[in-house]
Amino acid sequence: MTKRLRQNERKENPSTLRRVGRYGPLLLWIAFISFASTGEFSSDNSSRFVRPLLLWLFPGISEGQLAGVHFLTRKLSHLAEYAVLAFLARRAFVLSSNEFIQRRWFQLSLTLVVLCSLLDEFQQSYSPTRSASLLDCGIDVIGGLTVLLIFRAYGRRSGRRMRAA
Repeated sequence: MTKRLRQNERKENPSTLRRVGRYGPLLLWIAFISFASTGEFSSDNSSRFVRPLLLWLFPGISEGQLAGVHFLTRKLSHLAEYAVLAFLARRAFVLSSNEFIQRRWFQLSLTLVVLCSLLDEFQQSYSPTRSASLLDCGIDVIGGLTVLLIFRAYGRRSGRRMRAA
């Protein structure tokens, strides 16, 4: 009986490992986004790193320009953060063993991006050093949607090429 259990474990193990390989990076990235919503990544804390870097790169930069570049850097990081989330979601869903998930990768990925963005802003509303912003939510969704639309366009283009061959 023990021998049969070990054989069954070996049969199930590759499937479990594949699932971890598909969904693990996605879940880790969602955890990172959640951590980034804490006070550790607030504007005041990030300026401790961004400000000296900007002053080193641009020694003559004014305070107004410094604040503008810091603001832009923070908004671009929102865009990039959710672009990565969309990429990892698409990867997980396309590689899924579930055909329903595979076929609806775009809708599921976009839904995940929107939900994570809303939850991120909701979490920030409870942090004394952060503030919730619908602008940030919009930037998050634009970042994720851009990546998903690129994948969708590329998939359709390569699908046409395959049918033409």
